[in-house]
Amino acid sequence: MTPPAPSILPAAAPFWMSVLMLPLVALAATQGGFWWMLLPGYAWYLTTALDGVLGLNANNPDPQTETRRLFWHRAVTIVWFPLQFGAIFGTIWYVSHAGHLSGAEKLGLFFGIGVLSGTIGIVYAHELLHQKTRLERWLGDLLLASVLYSHFRTEHLLVHHSWVATPRDAVSARYGEGFYRFFWRVLRDSPVSAWRAESRMLARAGRRIWDRRNPFWRYGALQLAMIVLALILGGAQGLLLFVFQAFIAIWQLELTNYVEHYGLTRRHLGQGRYEHIQPHHSWNASHTASNWLLINLQRHSDHHYKPDRRFPLLQTYNEDQAPQLPLGYPAMTFVAMVPPWWRRRMNPRVRAWRRQFYPDITDWSAYASGDLPMPRNAL
Repeated sequence: MTPPAPSILPAAAPFWMSVLMLPLVALAATQGGFWWMLLPGYAWYLTTALDGVLGLNANNPDPQTETRRLFWHRAVTIVWFPLQFGAIFGTIWYVSHAGHLSGAEKLGLFFGIGVLSGTIGIVYAHELLHQKTRLERWLGDLLLASVLYSHFRTEHLLVHHSWVATPRDAVSARYGEGFYRFFWRVLRDSPVSAWRAESRMLARAGRRIWDRRNPFWRYGALQLAMIVLALILGGAQGLLLFVFQAFIAIWQLELTNYVEHYGLTRRHLGQGRYEHIQPHHSWNASHTASNWLLINLQRHSDHHYKPDRRFPLLQTYNEDQAPQLPLGYPAMTFVAMVPPWWRRRMNPRVRAWRRQFYPDITDWSAYASGDLPMPRNAL
């Protein structure tokens, strides 16, 4: 990568706010007590407070900006895996040898690390997996393996982006579906869906499921290596803490998935045919600070329009083009954990979305229940 002009660094600097969470891990590990609460406090509450102060950012960058001018934007995603790897496994080793932390303090600490690896790590993995370079895709795989969720790559790239807002996509949350029901449905269905998608891709190429090109063998090997390393560094306790942070990270990811498309559906055209994905099939948020932390993930409609567009170039949409969330993702995922509160905030917005974009549809029952036909030729 050719370094850009020095003037680019200030534009990229806010997207490095995630790195400030790493000293908080060290502080919580060495001090114990409730210092671990600084991690979710920073990622969720401080970011939401900054959103309130800084407001919305509706500026759209030039989407034709050359990749070489995005050096410092790309750099934060590229260096993140070794940083997160050190935070997870260095802390496993440390707490296994230091005697000043109680069991509850260790759980709190690894809850905070799970917030780090979910709120930041999986979001960065998502960005990396959509790129074309071998290095970036491998780093994305390693980040997902560190939270034991490697199948997300297949499910996201082969299923979600093709069939979002249809019954084929497990992570398109249905209208009225509470987060906890959604969460367990996704944990049950997504691995099977991803395996089926890869199996059909291999079959189309005349290969069998045990072919070395099946990425599930790579997924399994990377995840097994992470598990073995946790055992070596911390024994059974290290393994339990590693799995616990992975669960917290996955919970963070699926909360975000739940928010991104809740209640939004593509029009069924009959006989398993669905309209093309449009900007109005994703919830968007232009809140400044949370887009810094989440590297513009909240500009979600444009991500579905141009999946390989790098995060600094993602465009935002106004309310005439795409539905808008009242708060950024960190605040909305907190609301999602209280289903009655979520329904009070979001169901009226979904009904308004229906009136705005589909005034001719009067019966939404099959859309809400997920009982429409599966898309034709779906993986």
